[in-house]
Amino acid sequence: MTSGQKDGDAMADAQLIHADGESYRNPTEVQMSQIVMPCHANHRGELSVGQLLKWMDSTACLSAERHAGCSCITASVDDIHFELTIGVGKVVNIIAKVNRAFTSSMEVGILVTCEDLYTDRQWKVCHAFATFVARRTEAGKVQLKQVIPRTQMEQMEYSLAAERRRMRLIHAEIITDLLSSSTAQLGECQEYEGAVPAERTRVESVELVLPPHANHQVSTFGGQIMAWMENVATIAASRLCNAHPTLRTIDMFHFRGPSHIGDRLVLKAIVNNSFKHSMEVGVCAEAYQGREPQRHINSAFMTFEVLDNERKPRTLPRIRPEPVDGKRRYKEAIARKKIRLDRKYIISCKQTQVSLSVPWDPSNQMYLSYNNVSALKLMDTRNNWVLTSEKNKVRLYTLEENHMLCFKVEMYVSVPAEQSFHLLSDLTRRKEWDRHYEQCEVIIQADEEDTLYRVVTPSVSKGDKGKDFILLASRRKPCDSRDPYLIALRSVTLPTHPPSEDYTRGEVQCAGFTIREESGSVTKLTYYNQATPGVLPYISTDIAGLSSGFYCTFSACSRFLESSKDARVVDPAASKEEKSQQEE
Repeated sequence: MTSGQKDGDAMADAQLIHADGESYRNPTEVQMSQIVMPCHANHRGELSVGQLLKWMDSTACLSAERHAGCSCITASVDDIHFELTIGVGKVVNIIAKVNRAFTSSMEVGILVTCEDLYTDRQWKVCHAFATFVARRTEAGKVQLKQVIPRTQMEQMEYSLAAERRRMRLIHAEIITDLLSSSTAQLGECQEYEGAVPAERTRVESVELVLPPHANHQVSTFGGQIMAWMENVATIAASRLCNAHPTLRTIDMFHFRGPSHIGDRLVLKAIVNNSFKHSMEVGVCAEAYQGREPQRHINSAFMTFEVLDNERKPRTLPRIRPEPVDGKRRYKEAIARKKIRLDRKYIISCKQTQVSLSVPWDPSNQMYLSYNNVSALKLMDTRNNWVLTSEKNKVRLYTLEENHMLCFKVEMYVSVPAEQSFHLLSDLTRRKEWDRHYEQCEVIIQADEEDTLYRVVTPSVSKGDKGKDFILLASRRKPCDSRDPYLIALRSVTLPTHPPSEDYTRGEVQCAGFTIREESGSVTKLTYYNQATPGVLPYISTDIAGLSSGFYCTFSACSRFLESSKDARVVDPAASKEEKSQQEE
């Protein structure tokens, strides 16, 4: 998740001093501080993750209810990666606040830090995002009020929340497709000498939901269910390695239905697969009352490690899966591990830690697209741009940060935002207004939002070779009226299109357009680019003030949009049949 991009800074602006001397605090912010007592700890004297999950869920729920003004329930939790453990006697500090509200659901950001009272040292433990849904009231379905971001950090989280929501909505479907395609390529399960039978790790436990486990609406706390699930998952992991494991990650999961006081909660866990230094445990929770059939509440996948005395991961025994379902789970765990690594590398890394060109394939498309759009949104929320030059209302801004140079070009056009979006989304038409686009061809139409292009640009100096780029273009329509249209670009690599001798392969780390509707017919266009060595030669004279080439290029863009504003646009993401129908 993007928590890694901002690290612990996501909550750093929780309190700011305004010019009038008053302290600003986000109105939805809730804080919880707890001293870790022995009753909260495991055998190693470390805070039980189950207890931490309960505290996190309670804090986030209170933040959601503060914004909604009514009771709320946990709908889902994104991936959680626990960076460090917390010992007895330390203080756990949890901050939760609503990043964005949608119709009846809202995203709550949760930051967990640990504090040593004797040294004043603090460190980050994890950063998570949970989705809460406001419960219906007597008046009917709740319509949540909008969150109004007031700081740059809040604006950034507000903007990224829409992209995270999009990924949650398609996550289950995408994962299902990836698992089915990946497991089909794995073949038979590999046999290991001395492997532990998976059946030996199976755990089943039942819990009776009592009033202390429920909220004021008699629904079982999501955090309590997660704590019970973590307990049986830990037992299953222990049975594999005959040691006490440490939970490292919990994959994104959704609550399928509510649980109430009086429910019998049946919790089942089994080790799906073990790798050299980690193992995946699958766990599910089902509820029933009386003789009614069990109903599915939740399923999750948890990754454990076993640490030695030097806190380094131990080598784990291999698993021997049971026939049929066991072999399916075994293969799916291998596929999920790859997906997990892609997700951690592409999404959780800071922007400067991700290489310019990441290999593209269907298994990481969702995460590359997310990273692509998120990087553009992060640039869009920066507020410390410096105006470098202006000509006829076309403005060039620069921003130098962390040894990286970014620039943006801003202008207004008398073309509706949606029409501008469709015209600029089709990169094959960019050569009509951008002299730097000599050739542009579609390589792969991944889906209606993601397209891969090969772009050829002319040489900057005589005698030099031209450059070519393999670009992923990700486009997004607004989530609501406060969002812009987005066209995000970044370089990727494709084995079918390696660098050639005829061109120098260039790379784009982050570029693209934000398109905002100012009025019915006036649109604000902003182009961003994080200048890489491959891009810098094309704009260096503009930034130095020695040329106004940017003005010529974007004036041509304005004329292109104006001349095409009444034309019927053929959506570049449409199928061939749709295109022919639109053209007719």
